[in-house]
Amino acid sequence: MSSTAQRAEIQSQIWKIANDVRGSIDGWDFKQYVLGTLFYRFVSENFTAYIEAGDTSINYAGLSDDLISDEIKQEAIMTQGYYIRPSHLFVNIAKSANTNESLNTDLADIFTAIEASATGYPSEDDIKGLFADFDTTSNRLGNTVKDKNSRLASVIKGVEGLTFGSFEDSDIDLFGDAYEYLISNYAANAGKSGGEFFTPQSVSKLIAKLAMHNQTTINKIYDPAAGSGSLLLQAKKQFDAHIIEDGFYGQEINHTTYNLARMNMFLHNINYNKFNMKLGNTLLDPHFGDDKPFDAIVSNPPYSINWIGSEDPTLINDERFAPAGVLAPKSKADFAFILHTLNYLSSKGRAAIVCFPGIFYRGGAEQKIRKYLIDNNFVETVISLAPNLFYGTSIAVNILVLSKHKENTTTQFIDASGENFYKKETNNNVLTEAHIDEIERIFDCKEEIEYIATSVDNSKIAEENYTLSVSTYVEAKDTREVINIVELNAGLKTTVSKINKLRKEIDTIISEIEEA
Repeated sequence: MSSTAQRAEIQSQIWKIANDVRGSIDGWDFKQYVLGTLFYRFVSENFTAYIEAGDTSINYAGLSDDLISDEIKQEAIMTQGYYIRPSHLFVNIAKSANTNESLNTDLADIFTAIEASATGYPSEDDIKGLFADFDTTSNRLGNTVKDKNSRLASVIKGVEGLTFGSFEDSDIDLFGDAYEYLISNYAANAGKSGGEFFTPQSVSKLIAKLAMHNQTTINKIYDPAAGSGSLLLQAKKQFDAHIIEDGFYGQEINHTTYNLARMNMFLHNINYNKFNMKLGNTLLDPHFGDDKPFDAIVSNPPYSINWIGSEDPTLINDERFAPAGVLAPKSKADFAFILHTLNYLSSKGRAAIVCFPGIFYRGGAEQKIRKYLIDNNFVETVISLAPNLFYGTSIAVNILVLSKHKENTTTQFIDASGENFYKKETNNNVLTEAHIDEIERIFDCKEEIEYIATSVDNSKIAEENYTLSVSTYVEAKDTREVINIVELNAGLKTTVSKINKLRKEIDTIISEIEEA
């Protein structure tokens, strides 16, 4: 089956599950149950594949729990990060899902047992709370146990019916596709915006390529506002595994999204010892200070959110913000994330950050921070993208590329907002592979391209009050119709002459009629 057919079939099945539980679960909450069940199936099948190790004579799902020795359990936890009893495997629960009168509590016990299996092991922090948002006893599933079990069974049987083969052999990013599909359908539900958490795969791919451009190896990759981990995972998908030597790091403030990010790592076969995800406020309680610097940083931080800023006088002495001499405005934390990112970036690396356009031309503290970035030659490129690329917002965002190893004192500006840089689809614009490749090519060559790209000396940017808006430096193509005034006037004279002649002829005819 082709990847396109696989994707269509999976989305059709997911929508069928949605119809089965519609009316009882809010779309946004429903997403958690489907993704949680997908994850449960994955870890079950992944663990089974580990135990059986390709030996067709072993049927782990058919074994009694008592037959598994403590040595096998311990080795499995050290290798996989968790342990699942044969009776707790997804395939066994799915068999009796429609008739199990204690399905909801059985699932709760299974999830507790999987998480508890890692207690005291190196993977404990990576496994703890993974199923926290999969609340099988919630009244959102129904008011009675029977209702809860019925809807849980619908989700389980639906996920059981997804025909993607083994995760290793699948041609598509199952979890990423399922997440993107659900977010696109439910992002506006109940007034919640998916754009704050989710970066479309095409944009993620571009950001990952920019951050890792021309780097043969990097020590590790980091996202200070990790969301569901899509940006980090695009880096894995775009490059051979060996290029990222020490793993994937990310911090996320939203607990539900943090859990999704950890699930996402497992679902992409990134073992617990190759990723490090932390929960918390990146600006006020940053993690990974002992792990920096990072050779590649990717990020889509939330746009213009409030933060404590100058209300905390100690922040101006923070090593991340002190060099700029000013804090980002309290009502717009964008540059706080940018300065944090710059502080975590290595001398050989790059950071690619999705930015709200307003931060590139406003005055005040933001102008002072832009001055710091330009005067110290940290800005490599600013790219303007087409509007309507993100779910939940039609904003035409920019990408800021930071570097500490520039060989000149110019800054590149690329206008990739025109029709040649996106494809119109049903509800959103998208970047195709060709668009991504062309933007990366222009970024790499730094050549002058009329109406699209230019490199500007930092002294000229200073003259423009440190404005970093692409439109200030890249002339927009004039698409208005060109009118030749001389030809137009000549044409008007001819037309007027014809009108006058016609009027005389009409007057003559009328005169003759009147005389008659």
